[in-house]
Amino acid sequence: MACAPLLAACAADAPGGSATGKDGPYFEHAMFWNRDVSSAALSPMSAQWIAAIHAAGGWGNQNHFKVDFSFDVLTADAATPMQTFSPNMYFKAPDCDQMPVPVPAIGNVEGETGYKCSSGGDCHLIVLDAANHSLYEMWHASITTSFSGGCLAVWDTQRAYDETLRGDQCTSADGAGFPIAPLLLNADEVASGELHHAIRFVLPNDRVTQGYVRPATHAAYTSGDLDLPPYGVHLRLRADYPVETLTSTGAQVVARALQKYGMYQADGGEDTLTAQSDKYTTAKWDGLLGAQDLYPLTVDDFEVVDHGEMIPITNNCAR
Repeated sequence: MACAPLLAACAADAPGGSATGKDGPYFEHAMFWNRDVSSAALSPMSAQWIAAIHAAGGWGNQNHFKVDFSFDVLTADAATPMQTFSPNMYFKAPDCDQMPVPVPAIGNVEGETGYKCSSGGDCHLIVLDAANHSLYEMWHASITTSFSGGCLAVWDTQRAYDETLRGDQCTSADGAGFPIAPLLLNADEVASGELHHAIRFVLPNDRVTQGYVRPATHAAYTSGDLDLPPYGVHLRLRADYPVETLTSTGAQVVARALQKYGMYQADGGEDTLTAQSDKYTTAKWDGLLGAQDLYPLTVDDFEVVDHGEMIPITNNCAR
């Protein structure tokens, strides 16, 4: 199998970056999000795609580079009960896994104070069971007197996945087929002064075209023109961006990570960058990084890292 750029399995010959020596987060082997792409080759489509996103309106949220702090990563241990779920309309076979999920007594789904999905959001449920080397990620989870679940992706955190991740043309709990947790930023790592991974970001569905590039394995429905980038596009903050002009320490830490590792488009949405809340972290976001601290970053401040040719969508998941 020919190697796509920047995947862990292709470390020896990947033209687009070098291993950082930092594994994780969550996974025991370095993966594509750990690759230093500060000197990686640009996509030949970089200028066109950046111009097209700009012309289509730029970022979501009225073209503001906003940080979404609604995600949480819960932790399970040997005492955490396993719960079975009934698949809802957001479950898709064979892409999704149907098996019991560890549900901590104290926890919540994305955007909620508890496990009930009541606000109409994506309600991702993310649980790390480190002892069993499993990362459970579910889209549209809701637990009341019963457990209703959308697409569940169970990731083996001991495995260095190849270029097709859980399967080509297969979705996960995220539209691009990625794991979510290792691409989120959290307050503890930002407070440490350095991130060692790329970051998850979203674009409105009318600013992405149908298809995907590696390391994505899937693309959700989009309505963007053909001159726009495909799902999984990897943006890198330009090296000449004046990071020191950003007003918060946290924003500068994130910007440096965007220069070194970049950010991968993983789904459709309005708030550009995705982070964990600080419910379960030692450090807190207050005074460290605010939702508007990265507003100065425009689409034109980025460039596109080369990940090869766009792959058409067939929706024929092969696992």
